[in-house]
Amino acid sequence: MSDELHLTLEGRPVTLGVRRSRRARRMRLVVEAARGGAVLVLPAGAGERDGRRFVAEHAPWLLRRLAELPQPVPFRDGAVVPYRGVDHVVRHAGSARGPIERGVVWRHGGAIHVAGRDEHLARRIRDWFRHEARNVLGPLAETKAAVLGERPARVTVRDQRTRWGSCSAKGALSFNWRLVMAPDAAIDYVVAHEVAHLVELNHSPSFWRIVDRLTAHREDGRSWLKAHGDGLHRYGAVHRYGTVLAAT
Repeated sequence: MSDELHLTLEGRPVTLGVRRSRRARRMRLVVEAARGGAVLVLPAGAGERDGRRFVAEHAPWLLRRLAELPQPVPFRDGAVVPYRGVDHVVRHAGSARGPIERGVVWRHGGAIHVAGRDEHLARRIRDWFRHEARNVLGPLAETKAAVLGERPARVTVRDQRTRWGSCSAKGALSFNWRLVMAPDAAIDYVVAHEVAHLVELNHSPSFWRIVDRLTAHREDGRSWLKAHGDGLHRYGAVHRYGTVLAAT
């Protein structure tokens, strides 16, 4: 069985991801905002026919949940995307260039300007966001770690589907590049949370005391991410998955 399942539900074409799990005891449908679609989880022994029957039985629920997912916002001219909680309009600058130190993508006047050919625009904005995330999150993590007398083994930026950040047992910090789209309070909270794990690799009362020492935005940051975090995954959608475009 392939890793995708193509079906027609109530007259609508739907493509689902398929994930086999040895630990699963029953079939499940998981709607994932980060993927912009749904995944069918199959336990050992379940075949494609079983999966199709299961999906068909839950078609109304699945279609309703997919329709509730945030609408995708591809990186293209005229798109409105957030940077540190502030909406910016994407402007294709064509052959025009910004300040030499800014390169082919620069932020000015409430817009993110992108020079070069149109077919490179999406990739260049994505690369710019990753670069900005490293510039914002890396120094912030280093500063907060110094408060604790610690130093991260390294700080990297990735494209996690389900996490905003992580801390390994060896002290390596990793952050989702989309976090730089969130307001500063949410950014500050996530960085404080992961830096606190350099001292406490748990969520004990001691851990939360460290978090509160590192940020004044614990509640505001958590609340914002809970209400709006999933929506950040819709920015930069480039291909179809499920019934909507998925961010990649």
